Amino acid sequence: MAASASRKELLSKVSKMVPPMLESFHKGQLGRVAVIGGSEDYTGAPYFSAMASAKLGCDMSHVICEPGAGAVIKTYSPNLMVHPYMRQSKNIAANESLDDVSEQVVGMLSRLHVIIIGPGLGRDKAMQETCARVITEARKQNIPFVLDADGLFLAQTRPELVEGCTECILTPNVVEFGRLAKAKGVDVSEGDPTQLCAKLAKAFGGVTIIQKGQKDYISNGTHTLVSDGEGGLKRSGGQGDTLTGSLGTMLAWRKAYHDRIWDHEGDLDDRETLALAAFGGSAITRECSKLAFKDKGRSLQAGDLTERVHEAFLNVIGEKEKATMQIS
Repeated sequence: MAASASRKELLSKVSKMVPPMLESFHKGQLGRVAVIGGSEDYTGAPYFSAMASAKLGCDMSHVICEPGAGAVIKTYSPNLMVHPYMRQSKNIAANESLDDVSEQVVGMLSRLHVIIIGPGLGRDKAMQETCARVITEARKQNIPFVLDADGLFLAQTRPELVEGCTECILTPNVVEFGRLAKAKGVDVSEGDPTQLCAKLAKAFGGVTIIQKGQKDYISNGTHTLVSDGEGGLKRSGGQGDTLTGSLGTMLAWRKAYHDRIWDHEGDLDDRETLALAAFGGSAITRECSKLAFKDKGRSLQAGDLTERVHEAFLNVIGEKEKATMQIS
């Protein structure tokens, strides 16, 4: 995909992956997405991520988290399915092991289309190790995954977990990008700054990276896209969770596209659709930020983006004309 493609052209391609709304679809076909994170201390991030997936339009939005976090997240919304399967080291019971915990989480993968690892995860060794095992199994099952926040700590400390994975998106901010670059021996202080994302993606063997910033650079090391839609000026915590949730649904829709659950031209290949999913998620999030900032100004909080996800989708991608759509 040419890096010179315009934003309008790219969003037009993204729209090809978005399933139409057909009466013949059944529950789950338009996306089963799970956020894995949510430690005792951090309950907001997994909620914002999972809720963005739901608001964008996935059918089933799950959170897999610590029991303490799960009890809290359930009070935020009854629309999310919360599974208290994760364990911090101190909370592993005498009659259970890390193997037991991991097995329960890994056992959910067959029910899912996409996983998001990191929101509210923390650095606890048991939580990190469980996610490492999930990544290993997700790769075996060819399940796309997104890494953010403390999920990126795994890519930093154990890069072999993601190296060469073409069904993976990393979403580092400027600090996280620097840490990932250091882990792979990539010098971020020299060379063309617009080429750094491609350089790091190549060092990771073709993993797709969204380098978040004033502009979002999206690259798999070979092709680079620039997402530069207008965003808001407030940098409150939690806005990246709207991105990961949006990416989760975009990747689920990508699967529906390749499974051809509706009639379409089928002219986009796997690599292109992964880049388009990343671009679409970025564009929607930036639009969310713009809309929320226009309304809230400097008081903007992460939850304000959550309420703008559908409006942002309509603004940047839009719905298909139902009359022209038929199920395959």
